[in-house]
Formats: sequence, structure tokens, C-alpha cells
Amino acid sequence: MRTEIVDATRQKEAGTQLGAKIIREGGLVAFPTETVYGLGANGLNGEAVARIFEAKGRPSDNPLILHVSKKSEVRQLWDTLPESANILMDTFWPGPLTLIARKSSIVPDEVTAGLDTVAVRMPANDTARALIRKAGVPIAAPSANLSGKPSPTTAAHVFDDMNGRIPLILDGGACRYGVESTVLSLVGKPTILRPGAITLEMLSALLGEVRVADAVLSPLKENETAASPGMKYKHYAPDAEVIVVTGTPRKAAEKINELYVRAEAEGRHPEIVATEQTKGFYGGKNYVILGSREKPATLCSNLFSYLRSIDRYSDLVLAEGISTKDAGLAYMNRLLRSAGFNNIEV
Repeated sequence: MRTEIVDATRQKEAGTQLGAKIIREGGLVAFPTETVYGLGANGLNGEAVARIFEAKGRPSDNPLILHVSKKSEVRQLWDTLPESANILMDTFWPGPLTLIARKSSIVPDEVTAGLDTVAVRMPANDTARALIRKAGVPIAAPSANLSGKPSPTTAAHVFDDMNGRIPLILDGGACRYGVESTVLSLVGKPTILRPGAITLEMLSALLGEVRVADAVLSPLKENETAASPGMKYKHYAPDAEVIVVTGTPRKAAEKINELYVRAEAEGRHPEIVATEQTKGFYGGKNYVILGSREKPATLCSNLFSYLRSIDRYSDLVLAEGISTKDAGLAYMNRLLRSAGFNNIEV
């Protein structure tokens, strides 16, 4: 299969028309969102949705998100509209917030991995919404990468993983946030299943008490069902080993320097993931600065791109942990999963 890339900033109308045609015919299209690139299919066609899992090598018990172009479209996808849904949609849609509620009968089991709930969001990216609108159906889409690999934040990342697997990539440039949407379950007490740019603090200010699922910062328990994408399996992982070190910045840096020296003595090629505030701890060593501890969204926006590049020159990543306040929760969720929860606390 030949994979075509269309510049959606210059050829938005033609690109989204072509993409919509492919979606309606049961095919797959990679498209930009403000979070990461998605790999989309007709969300009401079980056979089309199954092709997503095949292209990604994704386990079939890992549910997907349905993407809509306007708020009114959720009513056909949910059995009932939770009381809090309208205020959340009015506040955060279009944007990086996914809401989970009981599904309606028109949603195929392939989308929900057999669960009785379905996740829905309305992306802020204009190209994404135009594609959905022209397709005339909700688009089921996980991130457009091979299963387990770092999510793609550029069309080039998608091409690296999906060349020859899908017919079309809509190139909308680099994604704004660089991590997937926040997933909030509205079944029972509001619960964050996956953190993102819409933070716990933002949701709590609107709803009051909001829970954070245990699996956000720790592995899903054995035989526990994944209620959201990104919960059950090791995700976002390069081929290089990733070790996270958490503690005070100075103590963490001391441990990281110790591990670095040991790794070099073993003939390995380590690199340190630091922040603007801690770069002074690593003189004479290979390190990269992804952003600021004081602005954790900067770390989020650069993480996946970094993890996609690291295998070219390093076989060990030694990464500092940060506070889970605000966007730090999303950063630590992705970082810990990329490490397979290989975390050293000091």
C-alpha cells in the first residue's frame, strides 16, 4: 500500500475531502489534533475499526475514543447524558478533554473493547473537525503509532510507523500539547483515567471532588479491565531502557549521576533528561532539557518527540521525576509508562 501525505494547512479542503471519502469507504486516515496525531476509521463500522487494531498491532481489549465535530453528536453515542457533561462540554470543548459515559446501541463493541461505556471528545484542531464533519460519522481514533511506541506529534512520526499500512496522512504540522487528551469517566464519581492538558485542578474547580484512578501513576492490577486508552499496557516506550528517579531535585540528580557513571563503565550510552532548574547538576555528562519544572506543560510538549529520537544515539534514559501538580500529572503518567514503571525513589 502506498501512503500519501497531504499538507492539510495548504490543501485543507482537498485533504479533508479525500480523507472523508476514505473513512466512509471503511479505510484508515491519520490526522492531526491539538494533542497527538490520530489514526481514524468510521466509528460506527466495526470492521473498519478492527483495521485500526491491525494497522497498529494494538490489543483488541484496549478501548478507543470516538471523535465528534459538534456537541450535539454525543447524544446518539451515549445511552444517557450525565448531568455534568453539558457544563464540561461548554467549558472545555472543543479541546483536549475526553468524556466517558454509558454507550448507546449504535456504538460497535470493537470501539469499546466490549465495555458498556464509550469515550467521546471534540478536538480543537480545525482539520480534525473538518474531516469528521465531511465524513458524516464519528471517527474512532487512537494515536497513529505502532502499539507501545511513543505517540506521534508530527506527520513525519506517523509516516515512520504507518508507511505502507494506511493510505493517507493529513499533515497539520506539530501538535500543540504533545500528549493525549485527559480522559474523565462520568460513570459514578468523576474520575480521571488518563491525565492531560485539562488538569485535575481545572476539573475540580468546576465539579468539586474529582478522583484520580490508581492506574494513572501505577500499573493496572492483574486482571483489571482497562476502562480507557493508555491504562493497561506499557506505552510510549523507546527501545532504550528508561529509568525514572524521583525525589528532591538534588537527591535525584545525585542518584542519576551515580547511575550514569555506572552505565558508562558498563559500555552503555546513557543520556539524562533534565529540566531548566536542574541542568547545573550534570556538568560533563550528556543531558537534554525538555522544559521547566515550573511550567510542566513544556515538558509534556517535548516528551514524545524526544522519546522517538533517543534510540538513534542512546540505550539508556535517566529521567528526573517532577511534582504531579497541574500538568505534572500528565507528564509523570507518560514518563512512568514509557519506563514500564521502572522508578527509583530517593
